[in-house]
Amino acid sequence: MSVEEIDRLLAFRKTNRYVNSAEEFQQVTLVSDSLLKSISPYFKFPDWVRNKKSKQFVDYSKSKFVNKSKIVVMDINEATQEDLIKVYGIGPALSERILKEKEKFGAFMTMEQMQHIWGLSPEVIENLNKHFEIKTIPNIKRVNINTASIKELGQFPYFRYTLAKEIVIFRSMNGDIKSSDDLKNIKGFPVEKINVIEKYLNY
Repeated sequence: MSVEEIDRLLAFRKTNRYVNSAEEFQQVTLVSDSLLKSISPYFKFPDWVRNKKSKQFVDYSKSKFVNKSKIVVMDINEATQEDLIKVYGIGPALSERILKEKEKFGAFMTMEQMQHIWGLSPEVIENLNKHFEIKTIPNIKRVNINTASIKELGQFPYFRYTLAKEIVIFRSMNGDIKSSDDLKNIKGFPVEKINVIEKYLNY
């Protein structure tokens, strides 16, 4: 190779580019066809250059690896700890907490109750809602809001003694509680949970 041809190659390399074929080498250096023919057998290029023509694009979007299995939705009241742990974000501690919460009420009446369980993030609740629902309204003993004593009312998980006392005072002053509108007028009543609480009450 002449000095000029070598200089052209060095100038090309200074631009942080590489020669990836014999044809490109000739374009850069302007060597003659005869010289290229004699020296090209000694060229070595990276494997990816030699193999890129033989590689074919694989559309993984259609492969079996991305096929998601269909989620089978089950009743939250029939779920075991093993069922709950299968949900992303649920471990032994949270699954046990969910089961204890169900035990307190006898059964869940709505998936909205997941929002009241400490430690369940919005993302985990969203995952739970994808896997579980209330398929059948549970047959549980409801609290009669108009006849239950302070002690009986205080045993209901969403009530405390102070609220139970306020309920009895409200009844004595206003008569029977007939609807959620009456509940909202009771001092200290957790209005934000009223839709859930009502499902456990009889008027």
